[in-house]
Amino acid sequence: MINQTKLPIGLIAFVMLLLTAAGYGQESDEAALAKATQNPLAAMYSLPFQNNTTYGNEPYNRAQNVLNIQPVLPFSLGDKVNLVNRIILPIITQPSSTEDLSATGTGDISWSAYLSPSKSGKIIWGFGPVLQLPTSSSRDFGSGEFGIGPSFVALSMIDSWVYGIVANNVWTFGDIAENKFLFQYFINYNLPKAWYIVTAPIITANWNMVSDRRWMVPFGGGVGKVFKAGKLPLNFNAQIYYNAVHPDGVGNVQSRFQLQFLFPK
Repeated sequence: MINQTKLPIGLIAFVMLLLTAAGYGQESDEAALAKATQNPLAAMYSLPFQNNTTYGNEPYNRAQNVLNIQPVLPFSLGDKVNLVNRIILPIITQPSSTEDLSATGTGDISWSAYLSPSKSGKIIWGFGPVLQLPTSSSRDFGSGEFGIGPSFVALSMIDSWVYGIVANNVWTFGDIAENKFLFQYFINYNLPKAWYIVTAPIITANWNMVSDRRWMVPFGGGVGKVFKAGKLPLNFNAQIYYNAVHPDGVGNVQSRFQLQFLFPK
């Protein structure tokens, strides 16, 4: 049965503390990069390392950890179209469902290739295929099957705001034959000194599961900042999410920490 419980007071306090902290920081010249990092279709090479942890998974109250290595590789296809490749290689630490142990391995790679106009209007958009590549170490970390489906991005930038959506659906071909959906909305508010407030929950559905085990719906957010280490610009953010809807056995709370290496042209 899906759990739907109230947001813990401690979690609310933690998020408020993060939001308060966003008002502080040293003056820098990195503010112009902050908006670019929030655009999934930006023509900028980058290498994000995003660590997602879900706490309190049953039956042994263990954490699941997923480190996503996510290179972004944009290419120009003439004067009018860009091809933006976004690749996700997950390194997963998965708790056992039968004993008080965890194991670590690689998951299946997700590769989205977006075709996007080089010059966009008020709405920036991209559309293309998403591929699942069978790179998982074992069935504990992924189906190990090839998959394909459509993927779509749309966003807009108005003053200090950047907001949009990412959505895809993947079908795999093999013994498991997955049918899975991902939807992420993101809202960023940019502050002085290259700080920003962000909410970007990842909502997923496994259409092959029964209805009370199908959805994962988190809510939350955090703060981030663009800064430089020597001459190399970096983007760091910290977020926390509460799983308002989730399958039985999955923990209520997620944390997300991301460090992104930026290579602007």
